[in-house]
Amino acid sequence: MGILNYEVYTIFADSTVQEEAIDMKEINQQSIDALKGGEQSVDPALWAAAKGKNLIVVQMESFQNFLIGLTIDGQEITPNINKLAAGDFYFNNFYTNVGQGTTSDAEFVVNTSLYVPHHEAATSSNYMDKTLPSLPRLMSSNGYNTATFHTNSVDFWNRSLLYKAIGFDKYYDQAFYGDDDHIAFGASDEVLYAKTVPELAKMDAEDKPFYAMVISMSAHHPYRIPEAKDKIKLPAEYDGTLVGNYILAQNYADYAMGQFLEELKSSGLWDDSVIVFYGDHQGLPLYSLDNKEKGLMQGIFGREYGYTDMFNIPFIVHAPGVSYGKTFEQTGGQIDVLPTVANLLGVSVKDQIHFGEDLMNRTSNLLPMRHFLPTGSFVNDTSVFLPGVGFEDGTNYDVKNNSISAGGSTEAQYNAALRLLNMSDSYVKQLPELPLDGGPVSGAESK
Repeated sequence: MGILNYEVYTIFADSTVQEEAIDMKEINQQSIDALKGGEQSVDPALWAAAKGKNLIVVQMESFQNFLIGLTIDGQEITPNINKLAAGDFYFNNFYTNVGQGTTSDAEFVVNTSLYVPHHEAATSSNYMDKTLPSLPRLMSSNGYNTATFHTNSVDFWNRSLLYKAIGFDKYYDQAFYGDDDHIAFGASDEVLYAKTVPELAKMDAEDKPFYAMVISMSAHHPYRIPEAKDKIKLPAEYDGTLVGNYILAQNYADYAMGQFLEELKSSGLWDDSVIVFYGDHQGLPLYSLDNKEKGLMQGIFGREYGYTDMFNIPFIVHAPGVSYGKTFEQTGGQIDVLPTVANLLGVSVKDQIHFGEDLMNRTSNLLPMRHFLPTGSFVNDTSVFLPGVGFEDGTNYDVKNNSISAGGSTEAQYNAALRLLNMSDSYVKQLPELPLDGGPVSGAESK
């Protein structure tokens, strides 16, 4: 499509969609669930199956689902993540829900189960002036300590505001990790994991469980990993391409992840924690690839690389004594992480508005998309739908092979997707404002 054509297209398409303010009394969990469709289990499976365990959420930078199981010249690109996907619960039809804020939007969506705002980063919007119902607050109210870990400065993407709005107790950033072994915007993933595990072990030694979010960064665009860290050699046709650099960066990130997993196991945290892994956003946007790079992607997929591939990220759940090697085919997204882990931990969300659903107990889904596709786009159980001027001239892309299909979505789903976005926006705007004082404490003094 080309980035300029894409921008014109989204502006034109969005101009035909009216934003609707919805009164707070119309926003309730029953109406949200009805819009999304499907049936809610009365007696949910795996409820409290991992009750009392720690929760560790691992956000993997730019990690797309096609990497899992990918081999090039007989070399596994992500052998450690492959083992996770094979040995635990793996959702392979799972999608990013971010907008302009990309990585920080993923943090926002996963921790709030709310949609991102319209064409702006959640962290640069008036959302940050609100006391947001969130996973950190939910876990705190159930006796958990909470902390988040990232090697970049807390001021980048206004994370100092985000962490206050969603209620983390403590954050660890560049002040704690330093800038050794610099890759992308901070210390490498190897440094991140090596310095994070001892802090997690300290939290584990306290008299209550913890929720920790760990955010990787080394595989960040433009994917320039020092050559000394290359673990594989790609064929010559990948040299100097965005696709080749991306694959090398993700191979390094997987190598660092392998070290993290070993440290979690040796420390005992692996057997005492629910640990979830997911990609934060697309790493290879269609709009950024030249013809040669599109050809490389076609070679990987055996067909044209498309929207369904670009937004498809993995979601993996490790729950001690509960998870085993199983692939879930149902549609899910980052917005579903909060209710899914809450169910496993036996933490009720009945009094907290959430736009996601528990993926262990729902087989149907509707995921509105924002910013990277025209407003009114959505993912359902079979398709990624892109509207034209409206629903009637829209296009369905099959989630399994990206082919254009005649059906797969309905006008009712299109209207429901728009309603869900408006409902989320209106809900946040009517939440109480944050108190002026307070906020998370830096973990730098623990260094």
